[in-house]
Amino acid sequence: MILLRVIGMMLLLTMASLLPSSAAESDLRATIAKFATATNFSATEAVVRELAASGDPAVEKPLAALAGGNLYIRKADSQIFVGKESGDGIQLLDPLSGDKAAAAAKADLSKIKVNNGLRRTIRDVLGTLTLRAKDPAVRLAAAATMFKAPDAANIEPLDAAIAGETVPSVKALFDQARAASILVSDKPEADKLDAISAIAARGDRDALSLLTLTEAASQGAVKDAAAAAIGHINSTLALWDAGQNIWYGISLGSVLLLAAIGLAITFGVMGVINMAHGEMVMLGAYTTFVVQQVIRTSFPGLFDWSLVIALPLAFLVSALVGLAIERGVIRFLYGRPLETLLATWGISLILQQAVRTIFGPTNQEVGNPSWMSGSFDIGQLAITWNRLWILVFALLVLAVLLYVMKWTRWGLQMRAVTANRRMAASMGIRTPWVDALTFALGSGIAGIAGVALSQIDNVSPNLGRGYIIDSFMVVVFGGVGNLWGTLVGAFSLGIVNKFLEPYAGAVLGKIVVLVLIILFIQKRPRGLFALKGRAVEA
Repeated sequence: MILLRVIGMMLLLTMASLLPSSAAESDLRATIAKFATATNFSATEAVVRELAASGDPAVEKPLAALAGGNLYIRKADSQIFVGKESGDGIQLLDPLSGDKAAAAAKADLSKIKVNNGLRRTIRDVLGTLTLRAKDPAVRLAAAATMFKAPDAANIEPLDAAIAGETVPSVKALFDQARAASILVSDKPEADKLDAISAIAARGDRDALSLLTLTEAASQGAVKDAAAAAIGHINSTLALWDAGQNIWYGISLGSVLLLAAIGLAITFGVMGVINMAHGEMVMLGAYTTFVVQQVIRTSFPGLFDWSLVIALPLAFLVSALVGLAIERGVIRFLYGRPLETLLATWGISLILQQAVRTIFGPTNQEVGNPSWMSGSFDIGQLAITWNRLWILVFALLVLAVLLYVMKWTRWGLQMRAVTANRRMAASMGIRTPWVDALTFALGSGIAGIAGVALSQIDNVSPNLGRGYIIDSFMVVVFGGVGNLWGTLVGAFSLGIVNKFLEPYAGAVLGKIVVLVLIILFIQKRPRGLFALKGRAVEA
């Protein structure tokens, strides 16, 4: 008996919850039916606003269809339908549920006409409907749209939305959108002054644009308050711009660090000016392209892992090519720096032409995995995920190299050869093989740098050419063979470049940096962090 009572109560509650919904749908259909009797645009607009006043998200479908010119009246019974052209006829859909009804000929239907003013009204009321959406992200997007396109008609819906909003971040944006709408309304001066304060607290470029328009269109205290707010925002944005330039400089520095870190090892240990170092970067980028092509055609589900798969392969390809170059050419030219420079320059041309022959001269497409796509904001700083991951990757590569150099037997031998080659040889270290493996290591690191650079630059036969000069500047400025010096040099040059570019331009900015490095080298010939040792100090 108790069980039957419980079931009965549940049925009653279910029916009670369904009745308001059915009643609400009936009211909506009655309002939609008024489109059939609307004789002009003003009458149609009144029906649109009545639907919007219901606050029911279900009205979005018929209103969107009306704005697109797809709302029809069936002449036989004055029923309203959403219509989609299908062959010679029109497929009719229920305006609320979207269920298919019988198709009709065009002659049996009458399209509800709209003009630009009515479309703007529909756009505005659809925006107010999204203020009540269940998803906070949808509400945020609606508030952002209203802030950028303020309208006095938005004030009342925003007041209702603010009263019912429970998410603080959404409510704050609603308040800002309301303040923007007040500035274009006929509200009293005191309300507009409060709105200016609220918008000034936002402090971004959208707020600056809105306040600039307000200042131009206002008089008296409102104009003065807008001007003061504009000055405050400009000061704040100048600081954020400086921070953005620092981030851009750090981002550029991470790229330079990746490109130069292998060169720092080979130049420091072997004293070889390797003009083909940029082509090792290029080979790493093309290895990434090949890996992604194979994955796209055979294993598309692994695309997000393409860079992880490409990293060891790029290192191996570039290291083997570097080893072949050292064993085949460079080992015969030690002690002759000019001839080494010319030989490696010739090798770089050969590698470029080989890549052109195999892959063609045009840029190749290398995609971003999902975890390296998009961006996010910190205050007014815009940070892209691919640049952030490259920074993390560059620092990780540096940490691994520092460990190898300091805590492994091979690293100890490399440092010994760098400090005093003859003494290292007399202690039994096979310096020719240290040279060969060091050159292979530097080339392999350049290859994995190419994997990272493929995410932010064009993959072409000329990819490495743009980084070779900057890499040498980083190595010389930081201190030949010193990894910490390479780190400081890369970030220093990156930040200086980004601060000079707005004033001098990209090319002239690099020339200024080069001149500054030349002047610095006159005072400190061995760079910021000079290596210690009998040979390097000789």
